[in-house]
Amino acid sequence: MAASAVCFALMALAAKLASARLAGSEVAFMRFAVMAVPVLAVPRLLRQALDFQRVDLLIYRGVFGGLAILLYFLAIAHIPVGIATLLNYVSPVFSVGFAAVFLGERVDRRLLIPLIVALTGMMLAAGGGRGFAELLHFSRWELAAMTSAVLTGAAVAAIRAARRTESSWSIYGSLTLFGLIATGPFAFASFKRPTPWEWLLLAGVGVGSISAQLLMTYSYRWVTNLQAGVLMQLTVVLSLVLGDVFLGERPTPIQIVGSLLTLAGVIGVVWLQAPPRAVE
Repeated sequence: MAASAVCFALMALAAKLASARLAGSEVAFMRFAVMAVPVLAVPRLLRQALDFQRVDLLIYRGVFGGLAILLYFLAIAHIPVGIATLLNYVSPVFSVGFAAVFLGERVDRRLLIPLIVALTGMMLAAGGGRGFAELLHFSRWELAAMTSAVLTGAAVAAIRAARRTESSWSIYGSLTLFGLIATGPFAFASFKRPTPWEWLLLAGVGVGSISAQLLMTYSYRWVTNLQAGVLMQLTVVLSLVLGDVFLGERPTPIQIVGSLLTLAGVIGVVWLQAPPRAVE
């Protein structure tokens, strides 16, 4: 799960660099296109991807995940990569409710306090880039990133439910298929031919995504929501650092406070929820 978090952070940086000229939807579509290569190229993997028992959970995972990634990449293209990633990774807060639906997990009333902390931090991080005067004035791209968190929460809960019966490749295949469907129309509407450097970045986005998705999906069979939620916050920290070092995207003091509150709230939520391990 920790290795998956690192891959996701590197993928986000590559996506941000590619989005300097290309549309975020095109970058997202290319990510899914690269993800489709191993499934289509290796017959054994294609058979595993088509071997499933709970098609409903795979559809939930694919639809929610595909739309979440589209919104996330659109946000990356227009706001700092670290902030976009932070907003997207508030998803464990929302996955609690979806886990109650997909997994029958109990919702603890004590979650209210860390949930409020996380949502307050999210709003400060989203609106804090323009000072106190416009603190609660969010652009559509910040709203897109926050919406992606809700959809990611649903997708993660579906992954954990599906991992009890489905293989890593069937879950991977559902995300790839529905991701291509979700991003395709937007990508072709604003398509630009990538340069050689942009093709390299897009390949990095795809390879990073493949590595991250497989590591994450594989680990969900054994890790709890607590372990996954805490470890995946490493992606947020690394994205903020990478954005600062390579892109000069330094958060404002308000955004730093918001980021710390968000991380604390998210970790608090997953700590209190701490569902049981899935059956191995």
